[in-house]
Amino acid sequence: MVAATAWDPSQYNRFAGERAAPFWDLAGLVQPVLSPTLVDMGCGDGALTAALSDKLGAARTVGVDSSPAMLAEAKKVESPTRTFVAGDIAEGPPGTFDIVFSNAALHWVADHRAVLERWRDALAPGGQLAVQIPANADHPSHYLSRQVGEQWLGDAAPADPVDSNVLAPQAYAELLHELGFATQHVRLQVYAHLLDSSADVVEWVKGTSLTRFKAVLPADEFDRFVQQYRSRLLAEIGERAPYFYTFKRILFWGRLPG
Repeated sequence: MVAATAWDPSQYNRFAGERAAPFWDLAGLVQPVLSPTLVDMGCGDGALTAALSDKLGAARTVGVDSSPAMLAEAKKVESPTRTFVAGDIAEGPPGTFDIVFSNAALHWVADHRAVLERWRDALAPGGQLAVQIPANADHPSHYLSRQVGEQWLGDAAPADPVDSNVLAPQAYAELLHELGFATQHVRLQVYAHLLDSSADVVEWVKGTSLTRFKAVLPADEFDRFVQQYRSRLLAEIGERAPYFYTFKRILFWGRLPG
């Protein structure tokens, strides 16, 4: 089940260009298929899903997400061959597809072995699985949010899903093999983002990692939480303009036998 979050599409898209880079790197791993069926697990606002659907020439595309705010945006890019539905990505895709695609979503759910098994079961013979997940739990932008969260909420602090759920890259290679993928590609990639200032890192994580705190704190308390986090973060990384933000991600792809 996806952890409780409070998604704001406009906040998330403040860094749309930077967030799109790993999406398209992942899409580049997908091998050409004539008029494939495609499901995007954790589709967000659907903009990249729609672009991927067009790029692949998909005959049918389904986007799945648990956020009403994101799905409201996604509805704007629906078409006769492209739909967006509410769902828990941990439960598996709604049907059978040639391509199961998921960008920056799998880390929000636990037990990746079980989830990936469900995703594999939704693939047609010769089907492809393509997944990208953050692996940046050791960066100050992430570990300081955990520390501040524990100060505010103690044992009730929502866990960092990247720290709690994401496996080592080699573990995904082993999983793909055990799940029957005949060919695979797994890599850890460092994305380099030159932000206007180090303070922009706060705005970055407000659109993603900090949403887990926004979901459980009253609005005024969340604002104070962010201020404390900002002070801790800038003390750690310095107040610099511009700021070179490094972000590690795992990309993996596999194809079942035909």
